[in-house]
Amino acid sequence: MYNQGPPPQTGYPGPGPIGFPTYQQPTGFPNQPHPGVSQWAQQIPALPTNCPPGLEYLTQIDQLLIKQQVELLEALIGFETNNKYEIANSFGQRVYFAVEENDCCTRNCFGNLRPFILKILDNSGREVITFDRPLRCGSCCCPCCLQKLEIQSPPGVPIGYIVQDWHPFLPKFTVLNEHHKEVLKIIGPCITCSCFTDVDFEIKSLNEETTVGKITKHWTGLFKEMLTDADNFAVQFPLDLDVKMKAVMLGACFLIDFMFFERTGDN
Repeated sequence: MYNQGPPPQTGYPGPGPIGFPTYQQPTGFPNQPHPGVSQWAQQIPALPTNCPPGLEYLTQIDQLLIKQQVELLEALIGFETNNKYEIANSFGQRVYFAVEENDCCTRNCFGNLRPFILKILDNSGREVITFDRPLRCGSCCCPCCLQKLEIQSPPGVPIGYIVQDWHPFLPKFTVLNEHHKEVLKIIGPCITCSCFTDVDFEIKSLNEETTVGKITKHWTGLFKEMLTDADNFAVQFPLDLDVKMKAVMLGACFLIDFMFFERTGDN
């Protein structure tokens, strides 16, 4: 019998059965939105050098799948609720669970520009990553106060930042490490509307000449896209990328979701 650890805090789903396969996770994106997450993946017991506790599993993978949970109240009346996400590997096994912590007034007054604290929990309910987004502008008309996300692991210890760059047409971001040194760039398409197709945000080198990964928003079907803002994403990065930067790439995915695909509450 597997040891599933202590139960998570109230309001979060409990850990399911653990069954991570021993063979290597395949690379590349699935052609269709990934299946529902049904079980937890086993965490790596050994702690690699310079790896924050709880991020050990990220050292051996090059892809994460993010599935936002559909909230019934939000789907029916458009009342914005705290977002919840399941984060899985390529086999559909849950690696982490993400939950937004926000108040009702902030969610429904500020919409997709709202500040938030997003907590990433492992299979024992331990908080291993915190994403902190302050209230800032989202328009290219205000280049002095564009979007920014701080990534902490363990909570309270910054390991990187996502900073929006000014551009008149394209969504562009700079990835910084904990010392505020530029590491990577993220560039999205001119039109981010997800209409019957996936939307890719490319992860590039600093000179923007080499693509090293991408963040993909999957098309989930007409019915779901019209009635909810519960989205599916995939994040692909180099296998040998620093584990802290992999966590930062995950944070970039959530920032992109809020900025470009969080619509129900606004409508």
